[in-house]
Amino acid sequence: MRPSPDVLVVGAGPTGLALAAQLRAHGTGFRIVDRSLDRVHESRALAIQPRTLEALAGFGVTEELVARGNPAMRVRMHLPGREVRLPLFDIGCKDTPYPFLLFLSQAETERVLAEHLAAHDVPVERGTELVRLERENGGVRCRLRGRDGAEETVRARYVVGCDGAHSTVRDQSGIGFEGYAYPQTFLLADLEVDGLEPGSVHTYMRAAGMLLFFPLGAPAGWRMLAMRPPGTPDAEVTLELLQDIVDRYTAGDADKAARTARTARTAGTAGAAGTDRLVLRDPVWMTDFRLHNRGAAHYRAGPCFLAGDAAHIHSPAGAQGMNTGIQDALNLGWKLALVCRGVAPEELLETYEAERAPVGRTVRRFTDRAFTVGTSGNPVIRLARTRLAPRLAPLALRVTALRGRVFRTVSELGIHYRRSPASRAGSRSPTRGPRAGDRLPDLPRGLQAKVAGPGWHLLLAGPAGFWPEQRLAPLLRGRDSLVTVHSLGTQSPWPGVAHGLVRPDGYLGLVARGAQLEDLRAYLDRWLPV
Repeated sequence: MRPSPDVLVVGAGPTGLALAAQLRAHGTGFRIVDRSLDRVHESRALAIQPRTLEALAGFGVTEELVARGNPAMRVRMHLPGREVRLPLFDIGCKDTPYPFLLFLSQAETERVLAEHLAAHDVPVERGTELVRLERENGGVRCRLRGRDGAEETVRARYVVGCDGAHSTVRDQSGIGFEGYAYPQTFLLADLEVDGLEPGSVHTYMRAAGMLLFFPLGAPAGWRMLAMRPPGTPDAEVTLELLQDIVDRYTAGDADKAARTARTARTAGTAGAAGTDRLVLRDPVWMTDFRLHNRGAAHYRAGPCFLAGDAAHIHSPAGAQGMNTGIQDALNLGWKLALVCRGVAPEELLETYEAERAPVGRTVRRFTDRAFTVGTSGNPVIRLARTRLAPRLAPLALRVTALRGRVFRTVSELGIHYRRSPASRAGSRSPTRGPRAGDRLPDLPRGLQAKVAGPGWHLLLAGPAGFWPEQRLAPLLRGRDSLVTVHSLGTQSPWPGVAHGLVRPDGYLGLVARGAQLEDLRAYLDRWLPV
């Protein structure tokens, strides 16, 4: 008989796989199940933000993701009679090792995470469905049904629903899912496109809506996303239908002459020679879908937690969805691990919703506004989308400060937990540098690599020899296996003498200036008592 896990992870998409990777890294007993017999081979999420790449680096998977993906640095806006080129992440991201938006199919992201778990002998139990859960004796009793129809009862201390928009965990925990559906229908495909300049994101903003092409590389060269124009038959998605819609959206494109010249040079490519159109071919998959904007009323109900699409769904504007889910998982995972090991108080789990629910609400608002601008049929918004925005955007992005704020928001590098109970500013705080609740920047370069992996990290800034071991030993006694000490000297994120305590998810729990350690002692006694 298998031992009862501390944590049952329901759902093996990117969120569940990331949570499993962190629980494994901390040595926590868990099982991960998914009712699907296989991982997805087609998907809607297509990009990984810099902050997510940072957060996954501690598991050793980020370089593999980068190797398989396509970092894009520019957006090309195609307008009737002209083209506007806008930069992506060329400013405001100098404190990260990954200053780019990585285009990679969700299917490939899942493959890399699943391979990581398999390399560490962690099985993903596919074809296993959560049928029912009930709270009992401070834990959860779960009924699972295997692919052969046989059922088993599993008791776990905690259950995490990473099981998507139709979450069984959310439903059976009695957590509401509030929001609305958008009226538009969208078309999605991974395919090849002849006549499209590689290495950039291409957007076509028209009165009828929007058409976008994202560079993928695998499983196909391009991801196509289009709003079905008004009056288009609600028919089965075929390559002919997609081609017709592309022709409608690209009519009057300023880049046609250049495409004609390129396609003439590549005569012999299927369907490309001698045409002034974008020519679609070799689809890997095609579908249509409706979008929703919904959020869970709570991220926790007793021993049951929600993460990813089970907690929030929204439009794909800004490539925020999968990234937000992965970061939900990495925020929750280390907290569950420490509580299950008995080295952190149960109250630490209360900080999960306090930290991540505001992020989810912000993402829903941000994506809703962007979606409305891109799709609304309102004459004023349509004018702004097709006439004003293309002319004003290049001018606005010349303002360095504005560009920095925009890119840090989209890249998710600006997410912070300054108001969290688990963030504490010292009685004397540094006048410059990151604050308690901020992510640890990669300045000086390579600092994030020092603190990668599980555990807490105490960063000491100041002249050489300023922090003798005998001053720190009493604070760390009994916590030696939990906290690693790093002496940074004068090459630190803060000027002068300071110290910062980095949480296992790369955020600063405490930042204090000076040599006094009372704030550090109080923080450790609160969250890592001995």
